[in-house]
This record gives sequence, structure tokens and C-alpha cells, in this order.
Amino acid sequence: MVELQINTTQNVNIKFMAASVGERLLAYLIDLIIKIAYVIVIYQLAFNIFNITDWIEDMDQWSQIAVFLLFYLPVMFYSLIFETLLDGQTIGKRIMKIKVVKIDGYQASLADYVIRWFMRIVDFDIMSGVIALIAIVTSKKSQRLGDIAAGTSVIKLDNKINISHTILEDLKSDYVPTYPSVIRLSDNDARIIKDTFLTAKKSKDYPTLIKLRKKIMEVIELKSLDASSNDMQFIDTVLKDYNYYTQDM
Repeated sequence: MVELQINTTQNVNIKFMAASVGERLLAYLIDLIIKIAYVIVIYQLAFNIFNITDWIEDMDQWSQIAVFLLFYLPVMFYSLIFETLLDGQTIGKRIMKIKVVKIDGYQASLADYVIRWFMRIVDFDIMSGVIALIAIVTSKKSQRLGDIAAGTSVIKLDNKINISHTILEDLKSDYVPTYPSVIRLSDNDARIIKDTFLTAKKSKDYPTLIKLRKKIMEVIELKSLDASSNDMQFIDTVLKDYNYYTQDM
């Protein structure tokens, strides 16, 4: 099983487990079954119920091809549509609990999904997926060619999701924030800070905590800390303050 080291904007590494070849293959097969089911349903509706042949028989050949392509578009763009709408997952990936992410720690963009989709021509259409299989097995980050081109990979998702896995914090009703400038952070910054903070805190990685604290102070333009506040307390307060100021936005 391949472990991915994703370098974040805080210049620290977060570890993820890459999805196995078996998990990706099962997700692909589930998606394939869905696409085949769609084609069967559309065929039955078009030819047996609505009798589309009567509608297109007077069209020229190119117009008939255009009509058939129109029906086939959802199959052609299946992975692109669902990965865009479901933040890196198709239905098959969601069932298998795997997801497309950027190697640099950011959420993959539409451009990344387009590159992955376009490269399917090489990965899957040529040699029936053998190229994709070879690329995933031999790549250090379990990437097919589309992943390499887009700078993405496919990771396993934790089955047990709770508040500790999100940027959310439990705040008391009378909570008073300390650092208003935390609004300079983005949701992605807060997520990365929390992931890094929890990992470093658990392993007692104090150098990483110091590095993270300095980076946060730089971003929120904070000159100094309260003398009574240590690195852990400061980062914990920053996360709570961020949630306080953004929870109603």
C-alpha cells in the first residue's frame, strides 16, 4: 500500500494512503456498469417507446450522427461531470470511498479534471486500460498518466468522519475571539493547519508546531504572542477564532 506525502502551503507534509489498484478497478467497474445501464435505458426509450427512427429517417447522415452523439454525451463526459460535481469522486469512487486530490494539498480544479478526463484516451482507450494499470503500479504515487499530467492522485478516505477531521471546532456560546486577523486565512488554510496541528500534536513533533506557528503569524500579520500562550494554545485558539468569524458567513 502506497503512502503519499503531500507538501502543504505551510511547508509540512501530510500523509495519505493512496487508493489501491483493486479499489480503483472496482470503482471503474461500478462506473462502467452505470454507463452501460444508461445506454440500455436510453436505447429502450429512444427506439422502443419514442420510436426515434421515425424522427431522424429524413435527416442527412451527419445530422443522424449528431443526434446519436447527443444521447451518448453523458457517457463520454461521465467522469468529468461527476468528479467536478462531487469534488473528485464519481459514483464508483464514492462507493469505494476514494477521491482525486492534488499532490500539492489543494482541492483539484476543473482544469485538473479536464486533463484527467482527456488523458483517458491514452490510459483506457488504448490497449483497454493496460497503460493505466502499468502506470499506477510503477508510479511512486500510484498515478496513471492522467494523474501525472494533472498533478493529482487518488487517495483512500477515512470511513469515520467526525468534527476532528474537518475545520470545524466546538465553540461555547460565550466564546470570545482573540485574533481578529485570522480572517486572512482561507478554508483550505484552516483545514491544512488543523490537519498538521493534530498530526504534530499527536506525535509531539515540536519543530513542526513551531514552524506552523511562525507561518500562521506571518499570514495573519501578528507581530508577537501573549507571554502566557505556547505554540499549541496559540494554534488551537487560531482555529477556534477562525470558526467564530466564519461560521455565519
